[in-house]
Amino acid sequence: MRYRRRTEIAASILQTTKNGPATKTRITYDSYLSFVQTNYYLDYLIEHRLIRHDKSTNRYSITEKGIKFLGTYSKMDDLLPGKPGDRTMQI
Repeated sequence: MRYRRRTEIAASILQTTKNGPATKTRITYDSYLSFVQTNYYLDYLIEHRLIRHDKSTNRYSITEKGIKFLGTYSKMDDLLPGKPGDRTMQI
C-alpha cells in the first residue's frame, strides 16, 4: 500500500462514520489502519472536533465540522490532477 497523507486518512475515517455511528473495529478495517494508527487518528479527530465518541455505545460519529471537512476534501480531490505519488501528472 502506498503512503497516505494525514488528510487522506482523516477523510477515510470520516467517510466511514458518515453513514452512521461506527465502532473502532469498523473504522480500522474500512480505513486500512492498524489499531495503534486508528487510536492516534481518532484522538486527533476528536481533539479537532471532527468526530465525536459516544461512551455509552462506544461508537464514533461525524460532527458538522467533520462533514464540512469531508466536503472540502472532496472538492480539493476533484480539482487536483492525479493522486499523490502519481508521476504522470500533467500540468
